[in-house]
Amino acid sequence: MTEVMAWVADELRGVQLGDKRLQQRQARLLSAFYQACQASIPTACTGWEEIKGAYRFFDHDAVTLETVIAPHLTATTQRVAAVPVAILPQDTTELDFSQGRVAPHLGPLNVAARVGWFLHLSAAFTPERVCLGVVGLEVWTRDPDDPHKNDRRKHVPISEKESRRWLTGYQRACAVAVAAPTTQIVSVADREGDIYELFLDAAQAPAGRRADWVIRACQDRSLPEKVPGTAQTYQKLWARVAEAPVRGEVTYELSARGGRTARRVRQSVQAAVVTLRPPYRPETQLAAVTIHAVLLQELAPPAGEEPITWLLLTSLPVDTWEAVRFVVDCYLCRWQIECLFKVLKSGCRVEKLQLATPARVLPCLGLYLIVAWRVLYLTMLGRACPALPCTVVFSDAEWKAVYSIHTRGRPPASPPPLGEMVKTVACQGSYVGRAGDGDPGIVSIWTGLQRAMDYARAWEAFGPESKTYG
Repeated sequence: MTEVMAWVADELRGVQLGDKRLQQRQARLLSAFYQACQASIPTACTGWEEIKGAYRFFDHDAVTLETVIAPHLTATTQRVAAVPVAILPQDTTELDFSQGRVAPHLGPLNVAARVGWFLHLSAAFTPERVCLGVVGLEVWTRDPDDPHKNDRRKHVPISEKESRRWLTGYQRACAVAVAAPTTQIVSVADREGDIYELFLDAAQAPAGRRADWVIRACQDRSLPEKVPGTAQTYQKLWARVAEAPVRGEVTYELSARGGRTARRVRQSVQAAVVTLRPPYRPETQLAAVTIHAVLLQELAPPAGEEPITWLLLTSLPVDTWEAVRFVVDCYLCRWQIECLFKVLKSGCRVEKLQLATPARVLPCLGLYLIVAWRVLYLTMLGRACPALPCTVVFSDAEWKAVYSIHTRGRPPASPPPLGEMVKTVACQGSYVGRAGDGDPGIVSIWTGLQRAMDYARAWEAFGPESKTYG
């Protein structure tokens, strides 16, 4: 297998580290990490010289998280510009480095005994769930010496709170909308993103520089109208939307989580246009905003299960059933960013890194983010575009080696379709491929990919097309 894989060279085309040797090292490391994403750095690198080169790379002052990830952000924006619609979910995850050598430099996570970083990502997906890449990220640690932070939270402006990341994420989506003017951009967030300043920022953004948004409501906000017969009680958002006529029903598969069983969910759908009463802010007077709301309530949930009820707030129109359904589909796409986190943490095992300082760990995290994107991209592209030739993502050595080992025969003259090849790769992991198994998941894909890389190296060295064959 070539030292630098073809897709790596394309992805890092815009790298600017100020030194050609550093840029070449980044490409070699990205290739090595992709070919052995679950391995330690010494195991992924080949030989002591490559291992020393990796550590020198992460020690260099020019090598930061920002400079390492920058070419991928550019490449992602280019992919976004090539599709008609891009959905940009944003979310936060914890990176637990309590057992790492870097732990003394880090702050507490949500449990004080654990230390690490918080990682907030914005990523781009097609409506078919194909991951186009990361469009922005923020990494931070908490101050362990601020015991009164929660007491002060309600008395400081949004710009000084951790929650500002949701507003920054939306503004990042607006920047992507400017860079990809022919693509409809939809920013998506879960309940933590229910921040009034975000709604206001979106409403006041100039036309042509504004991304659409879908956010799951966390608060039952007040409306400007008073409850009839009262002088001080304001009407509420949830009750207003619940009065709207039912537009239809949606069904989808819900995964198991936190004691909730996996099941097929059926929900009724209501939608309305509402004006929100601005909340009090000690530092400024906020304006009222008019938004759209979609209420989904589960019909006939299983016995003993809490019904799934969501209120989605959005800038998207809700005047037709197709428009309402698009809002729901955009929110359902939010779960894909959790898949990206899963690949990063369970597939690439970034929390196992044993680099000693944040300056070394963070650029390494940037490389593994690119690896995680590539694994998820391949997984979902095989589902969305199964008829494409597999050579759009696999080299000749990769697909021929995997095909030969899986079938115990010679590879065909023409490459098989992508959907078939992705399943074949997954069979080298934990995927069985029975009639009722459905599409392979990301665990079987990343496991199968590691074996595929080994097969390809052997194919290039000893296969029918190698110079050493025979």
